[in-house]
Amino acid sequence: MQELLKLARESLECQFSKKEFYVSDEIKKKFSDKKACFVTLTINNELRGCIGSLQAHQELWKDVIDNAINAGFHDPRFLPLSSYELPKIKIELSVLSISKKINFKNEKELLNKIDKKMGIILKKGFYSSTFLPQVWDEIPSKTEFLEHLSRKAGLDKDTWKDSEIWYYRVEKIKEK
Repeated sequence: MQELLKLARESLECQFSKKEFYVSDEIKKKFSDKKACFVTLTINNELRGCIGSLQAHQELWKDVIDNAINAGFHDPRFLPLSSYELPKIKIELSVLSISKKINFKNEKELLNKIDKKMGIILKKGFYSSTFLPQVWDEIPSKTEFLEHLSRKAGLDKDTWKDSEIWYYRVEKIKEK
C-alpha cells in the first residue's frame, strides 16, 4: 500500500510541475482490482481535503489518482491546494470493502449492531452521506455520530432512525 501513497503524492505534484504523469506497469498490475478508496489530505492534523468513492468502479490505482487530485483541487469545502501547501500535507489512503446493508427494527438494535471500526453510509431518498471509520475518533458517541451523519446529508439530525444504514471496513495507510 506504500506504493499507493507515493502514487497519490506524485499525482498531486504533477499538477504543479506540469510533468507528464507516468504509472508503471508493475503498479497497474499490482493494483488492477476494482476497489473504492478515499484520499484524505491534512495539514497539521487539520482536514485539508477528502474525496473518495463508495463503490468500486475502476482499478484501484486509477481511483487513488482521481481521488487524490479531487481531494487536492476539487473538494468544495476548500480552495484548491497551493504549491506552498504541498510539502506540508499528509496523505491518508483508505481502501474500502464492499458495503453491506444493516437491517434493524429500531434505533436500539442499530446502535447495538454498529461498531467503531465501521465506516457508515446513511441513505434517505435522494440524500446520502458517509463518514470513514476515522471519524469515530472525533465523534465517539454512536448517537451523535449518526446525528452528524444525518446533518451531513442535509437532513434533520434524527433522520438516521428511519434511513437505510450501510457499513464498510477500511484498510488504511498514512504518510508519517
